[in-house]
Amino acid sequence: MTTALAKNTEMAINKDWWRGAVIYQIYPRSFQDSNGDGVGDLLGIVQRLPYIASLGVDAIWISPFFMSPMKDFGYDVSDYCDVDPMFGSLADFDAVVETAHRLGIRVMIDLVLSHTSDQHAWFGESRASRTNDKANWYVWADPKPDGTPPNNWLSIFGGSAWQWDARREQYYLHNFLVSQPDLNFHEPQVQEALLDVARFWLNRGCDGFRLDTINFYTHDKQLRDNPALPPEKRNATIAPSVNPYNHQEHLYSKNQPENLAFLRKLRAVMEPYGAAAVGEVGDAQKGLEIMGEYTAGDDLMQMCYAFEFLSKDQPTAARIKEVMARVDDVAADGWACWAFSNHDVMRHASRWDLPPAAQRMFATLIMCLRGSVCLYQGEELGLPEADVAFEDLQDPYGIEFWPEFKGRDGCRTPMVWEASNQNGGFTTNKPWLPVAAEHLHMSAAAQEDEPGALLHHYRKAISFRHTHPALSVGDHDGVQANGDVVYFTRTEGAQTIFCAFNVSETPSDFDLPKGSWTPIGAELGSAHTSADGRLHLGPWQVCLALKS
Repeated sequence: MTTALAKNTEMAINKDWWRGAVIYQIYPRSFQDSNGDGVGDLLGIVQRLPYIASLGVDAIWISPFFMSPMKDFGYDVSDYCDVDPMFGSLADFDAVVETAHRLGIRVMIDLVLSHTSDQHAWFGESRASRTNDKANWYVWADPKPDGTPPNNWLSIFGGSAWQWDARREQYYLHNFLVSQPDLNFHEPQVQEALLDVARFWLNRGCDGFRLDTINFYTHDKQLRDNPALPPEKRNATIAPSVNPYNHQEHLYSKNQPENLAFLRKLRAVMEPYGAAAVGEVGDAQKGLEIMGEYTAGDDLMQMCYAFEFLSKDQPTAARIKEVMARVDDVAADGWACWAFSNHDVMRHASRWDLPPAAQRMFATLIMCLRGSVCLYQGEELGLPEADVAFEDLQDPYGIEFWPEFKGRDGCRTPMVWEASNQNGGFTTNKPWLPVAAEHLHMSAAAQEDEPGALLHHYRKAISFRHTHPALSVGDHDGVQANGDVVYFTRTEGAQTIFCAFNVSETPSDFDLPKGSWTPIGAELGSAHTSADGRLHLGPWQVCLALKS
């Protein structure tokens, strides 16, 4: 039986496929342009699916490709059930699903349910009057007597979260851009319409969803003011420090308990399809707690990710221990999904200023942590953040807060497939964002021909995870730290694996636990016990051992 056929058979019967899965995120605008217009598209994804399959990942997550005026590059949806012509057609999406499934890869799509574009027909009807059939589909509120907004809620993209609308002489809520009005989840018809969206894509063969801003769906019905957040409690994990959004405790504008009822309805819709979802939890103070709340039991979301390892500072051994211990405390019945990079943050090779050896260590580490994994396109090539000139910026977030915050374009530049032209094989025309010149020598084609390249290390690390059930689905005994070394034991059935990582550029001495251990993971640079019976871990070195 071929590998793809075996994976296809497994796909049909394994409803827990998401547990421990490795998911490859595709930002479609920047992945592969198939028609020379400078923008990536769905047929470009079809073209590159064999490459993705060669990585050994379980699924892809495709960022939004729905109809959109592209004010926030697809995260402002004007029609949930059609493909924007920029990306192709519904038939092209069907080709993605068919090809991916033939290669043994599941397809997850990015559902943006908390808000729509102001160009969506629903909003056009809702804003027309206070009495039409969809009048209550968005979050509308009267001004205060002095004409100012209903409360002090702030937008992540800067300024008030309220925008005046002259048609209704009311304010509407937008947690993001002014052109992204928030849907009213207190309206049952809204919930049902969004569940119908999920059904539409599930019926087209989609295997699950990445749920954008999952904790923003429901707002406080009383529209109470958010309290101020003391400066010592602020952090910049989900918004840059220059953004006043960080000055509030977002007690009422998001994270509402009513959200759970909708998530249970969505899980019930997904269940007959064997589909799974990973939710994005955007909260700088309570992200892990919300992750635990939203993934507890078997009737909510399967996975969520918070921003702890997407933060600015490179995680030390002590920090990794702290985060994983917190997960054990507040999400023991849930399931985390870990990522170091995505389309919203600076690429971690640059964010943490990692030398090649450190990139290899972190790739191995994420494959050994309890939870599932999201990899971001180009991460496997070690791409650094691109430096995009102000005149080339497309991201409204970066344009708003430039130069203190340069936005998200630096991690969204096109994928580099080959070095044969200045566009890296991404397109035959001018790309929507410039290809970084320093990326060209790191192209996929160049790394294919170099046995020691990072690309091959990612393949080996993913394969190692899949080969050892203890790493993909096993329990852990609690993550520990000793100096610069973070270590833990993973167990599934009779298989127990010890994992240690030197999270620093200086050597560290370490001892294996008591017992009989067989070194494994030589292909990942795993250390062996030395003549003195100790582990002498080099900078950024790992140790992997199987209990005999």
